[in-house]
Amino acid sequence: MLRQIGTASLLVIALAACGSGGGAGATPIGGKAAPPAPTTAPPQSPPQTQAQPDPVQRVLSKMSVEEKVGQLFMPVLYGTTADTVSGENRARYAAQTPAKVIAKYHLGGVILFPHNVKSVGQVVGLTNGLQRASKQVPLLIGTDQENGLVSRMSALMTDFPGASQIGATKDADLSRAVAEATGEELRVLGVNLDFAPVADVNVNPRNPVIGPRAFGKDPKLVAKMVAAAVKGFAEAKVAATAKHFPGHGDTTVDSHTGLPVIKHSKAEWERIDAPPFKAAIDAGVDAVMSAHIVFPKLDPSGDPATLSKPILTGLLREKLGFKGVISTDALNMAGVRQKYNDGEIAVRAVLAGADLLLMPNDLPKAYQAVLAAVKSGRINKDRLDQSVTRLLTLKQTRGLLTEAPTASAEEAARVLRSAEHRKLAARAGD
Repeated sequence: MLRQIGTASLLVIALAACGSGGGAGATPIGGKAAPPAPTTAPPQSPPQTQAQPDPVQRVLSKMSVEEKVGQLFMPVLYGTTADTVSGENRARYAAQTPAKVIAKYHLGGVILFPHNVKSVGQVVGLTNGLQRASKQVPLLIGTDQENGLVSRMSALMTDFPGASQIGATKDADLSRAVAEATGEELRVLGVNLDFAPVADVNVNPRNPVIGPRAFGKDPKLVAKMVAAAVKGFAEAKVAATAKHFPGHGDTTVDSHTGLPVIKHSKAEWERIDAPPFKAAIDAGVDAVMSAHIVFPKLDPSGDPATLSKPILTGLLREKLGFKGVISTDALNMAGVRQKYNDGEIAVRAVLAGADLLLMPNDLPKAYQAVLAAVKSGRINKDRLDQSVTRLLTLKQTRGLLTEAPTASAEEAARVLRSAEHRKLAARAGD
């Protein structure tokens, strides 16, 4: 779900000094000439600097350990309003309403699914209500709006074609325009993070989970289209997420139901899988999502990439230079739940380098496990602060650090499925 951490701005105050005295050659009473006035001002003191507090660090410094751990989590909640009483919320989170779940776990974000979507006014009310429930730091409100096959908000939004159709045009400007329009429609609904674009290169025609979700099978083309999409989302002021790192394109197993293994050599990975992610990073992507896939030539441990420090930290952070938010793919998927329990999965994801823990299968267990790991020192506090700083920096970049924007049903009605966007969708689908 990417970015340099902002340094504090400096306010420079120059203290000017002025020379003064009688005019040159003036003769005081008594006839004795006064000494000449100095022609230059006395030496000035060095300029004083006063560092203004970094807003991200200011917010971070006020957070408890429990609040910091909560920032890492983005679960799915149940209900069409923030105050909907739901048996699902009660059973999963021991809290009746979305608002109470947010308060109980100090959540950093929430992801929306079709069961949260009924109408424009309802979604606007939901997202505004969710933001009000987050008392200290505004929420990342995310969804999977890739367009095409995966479109969680399709009931309300313009029906843009999926990535494969756009990729077939080879028109990067079109990719950028569709992403910008998609972002505009999400933003007016109160959604500020999209888990898109897909940066996988679909080189396996038997791939059961990526297929038309990818821009194509040519790494250079996919890289160009992904970079353009990232820029389009940024223009719409919505965070973009390149997925699924290190590349989910050459699989025959769906990581929702099993654990795929990709046997690319490191050289093949660099040639096939890496270019779109590098292009996304160069374009300023806010976040990168990990894949629940085993890549033995990149990490021989047998752990999926989501739990792999050599992959998330070694490759994504150090080799590709990504400084933004690393999001896991959904932690309730089978691909990541083969070897470890739900608490251990969350801890290992953080240790591997993940910042945002998406949809844990058991939020209470995962939250308590990460909290216990921090308190025991298994996850040191500096490591926790690194992740929270990245998440807060993303929020600052998108204008969400201290005050959440309020969505407007009237503006949403004007933007959603506008004539301009429907015309763009028709052009993209030709």
